Amino acid sequence: MDQDFLSHIATILQGIEADGLYKRERQIAGMQSGRIRVKGAAGERRMVNLCANNYLGLADNGEIRKAAAAALDEFGFGMASVRFICGTQTLHRELEHAIAGYLGKDDAILFAACFDANGALFEPLLSDQDAIISDSLNHASIIDGVRLSKAKRYRYAQGDMDDLETRLKQADADGARFKLIVTDGVFSMDGHIAKLKEICDLADRYGAIVAVDDCHATGHIGDEGRGTPALTGVGNRVDIVTGTLGKTLGGAMGGFIAASQPIVDLLRQRARPYLFSNSLAPAVAAGSLKAIEIARAADDLRAKLGRHTMRFRDGLTEAGFTLLPGETPIIPVMLGDAVLAQRMAQALDERGVYVAGFFYPVVPQGKARIRTQMSAALDDQDITLAIDAFADAGKSVGIL
Repeated sequence: MDQDFLSHIATILQGIEADGLYKRERQIAGMQSGRIRVKGAAGERRMVNLCANNYLGLADNGEIRKAAAAALDEFGFGMASVRFICGTQTLHRELEHAIAGYLGKDDAILFAACFDANGALFEPLLSDQDAIISDSLNHASIIDGVRLSKAKRYRYAQGDMDDLETRLKQADADGARFKLIVTDGVFSMDGHIAKLKEICDLADRYGAIVAVDDCHATGHIGDEGRGTPALTGVGNRVDIVTGTLGKTLGGAMGGFIAASQPIVDLLRQRARPYLFSNSLAPAVAAGSLKAIEIARAADDLRAKLGRHTMRFRDGLTEAGFTLLPGETPIIPVMLGDAVLAQRMAQALDERGVYVAGFFYPVVPQGKARIRTQMSAALDDQDITLAIDAFADAGKSVGIL
């Protein structure tokens, strides 16, 4: 290996460290849940977990684990193949049909992750004759997927419907054949819900297609957990939904695109992350099937999640923290500075609360935060401990 190259890499890493942007991983010794065991230099500690995407608390659900174990025995450990060669089991099609039925679409197509789903979406469907109009705060996977497409690219300010209309008019003026508007359903770093009714109204007016990444909504938001289209009352006015099995729906891995049959059929033929990636493991497919079944009927868990969200938000506001407004289980505690966010995360760690600081490039410069996330796996005592720990940690680092 060229030593000059390695020295160059080491210099970059030193700069990341000096800027307070270096990310370090901690090891969980056991299942993902509301309370977790964390391995450290002094041994294991039990902590309250406030940063998992485990919204309904299904990551360690006994029924899901049982379904996954049964599939392991019947269908094996893995497929060792992509779908179109010898990687499609009855389980995979059963899961795709279940997703489509859940979200009210003709069909669905599975991917290894929703990052792959978003990376696969645009290039097969759109050409240089077409236009993509994307919200400025869309997830990195959407940004990368748009870059892979030859379509003309337009970006509108987050949630700004006037700006969106301006971009639609510009795409028309530029001669776009087809126009596709794409947005997160819930913006993962802020917790805001997209203005889907207004977006769909503009799409109708300008003849555009609407695609929504609903990773932080499917399973726990809207009627039966059917996501932001259900919550906002737009239903099938959203043409394409991308989502994940790695958050609310069991938290394992895998992503999907749900849409009309011709769209799904073309993606099966030309979506490169689908054609060239291994099939989902049978245990993941079977566990995800059970997770969808549980989530559809989980009004009690959604109600519990809502109570935790309101109580935690009220508690931190009363303590004096600056929070972004919102109604989802994503509650960002705004700190501004990356080093301060890491100091706050460390102070909370010392008080038995597991969180992560988020800073550039995950969020814009000067917008560092602790992104907390509520879960139905938490209980009332956990919420009390977390509120008290935040108040004490905030005082210790000089925030309060």
